[in-house]
Amino acid sequence: MKVLFIGCVEFSYQLLKTVHEQTEAEIVGIVSKEHSTFNADFKSLIPFAIENNIPYLNFLNNEQLSEWLSCLEYDVIYCFGWSHLLPLNIIKTAKLGAIGYHPALLPENRGRHPIIWALALGLEKTGSTFFFMDEGADSGDIVSQVKVRIEKHDTAMDLYKKLMDVAKKQVIQFTKELMQGSLTPIPQDHQKANYWRKRTKQDGLIDWRMTSESIYNLVRALSEPYVGAHCCYNDHDYKIWKVSIEDMNKFNVKQNIEPGKVIKVFQNKNSFIVKTGDGIIEVLQHEFKNLPKEGEYLI
Repeated sequence: MKVLFIGCVEFSYQLLKTVHEQTEAEIVGIVSKEHSTFNADFKSLIPFAIENNIPYLNFLNNEQLSEWLSCLEYDVIYCFGWSHLLPLNIIKTAKLGAIGYHPALLPENRGRHPIIWALALGLEKTGSTFFFMDEGADSGDIVSQVKVRIEKHDTAMDLYKKLMDVAKKQVIQFTKELMQGSLTPIPQDHQKANYWRKRTKQDGLIDWRMTSESIYNLVRALSEPYVGAHCCYNDHDYKIWKVSIEDMNKFNVKQNIEPGKVIKVFQNKNSFIVKTGDGIIEVLQHEFKNLPKEGEYLI
């Protein structure tokens, strides 16, 4: 079976290696990018293509892609970790169709930034889902789906790695089934679908009136490999990478203290305690050049 592989993030690279090294499928073409300012976890697949003598395309637009594909023969398209919708005319060039990936339990939670939203919303589970691509977004028949548990301590990187480990096993299995002709896709129930929207910088701004748990979830959701949550102090934005929820009684903090007030500063640990809407948190990892002073306010 001949595979055209499309992707441009670390997840794409790991699955590309898995298909190349652990299946009998032949990768006959790779589509990727040399650079990207869009993907926080960007990784070009072009060096892999060069190293393994596989034809490749540095993607510019779908018109260029369509022209390049006209000279290539392949049975299926694997499109994993790609920020562009493949048009139907390109999907139809593959005899067996095009398979995409979405880290959620489709048909629920289609759309943008699924790892970030799952953590920010405090979900206890998500999914690793491969599906046949169609003219919609994340709406095609399911090829393979596995539930993935989200622990309270999981960061974005923890969940990213969990999903990647599960996805590697899935791609080996369904590639084998495709080659044997034994794959049985499952149609999605569109009545159960919802779409997560695109996030903006404003979504990463910590509002100290939020609950401690909501702030904790937001910070871990935007931790590496993503852009980080942020707050404002003295008219400057500062990234916050890790926080912990603390007991107000331990620091003798009353509920009538305003959210955003710095309660205590630990110079030796380079950390500080902040009042939230319903409690306190300790800011453990951050990009403050100088720690705020006790009694000051973060916005």
